[in-house]
Amino acid sequence: MSFDAKALRGALGRYATGVTITTCRSADGQPVGLTVNSFGALSLEPALVTWALRETSPALPAFRQASHFAVNVLSEAQLELSRRFASPIHDRFAEGEWLTGHGGAPVLAGCCATLECATERELALGDHVLFVGRVLALSQAALAPLVFQGGHYHHLGRTL
Repeated sequence: MSFDAKALRGALGRYATGVTITTCRSADGQPVGLTVNSFGALSLEPALVTWALRETSPALPAFRQASHFAVNVLSEAQLELSRRFASPIHDRFAEGEWLTGHGGAPVLAGCCATLECATERELALGDHVLFVGRVLALSQAALAPLVFQGGHYHHLGRTL
């Protein structure tokens, strides 16, 4: 390997992604969520999505025991929500509106899209755990998505 982790992170940061807040319920019934940009589509038939979580994340035990999770795709208007769920604060759900979805996973209001999933599989790879979810329900709205690239948030420009 002729590069280090910092160089790899820099190269990967050139790739623009959407921003999600992925949520579940802990074993004791508490809502758990964090900002994630490792979300991706895996299959249309069956409907499967993926996302990854660092092995050292304090949220990992909750997601490992949860039978369901929700991927909330953030809109431009939800920049502060993204920052709050990326921070180390404990009560991330204290502000903002949300409902309870499949398996108790919190579904956030005002998102571009939400995919409610049953955990299909998890796989430890490198320093992350990859989660695969089977989409049970979805909702979407015609809102501009929040975009992350190069360590900064962006909004989409004109259509090419």
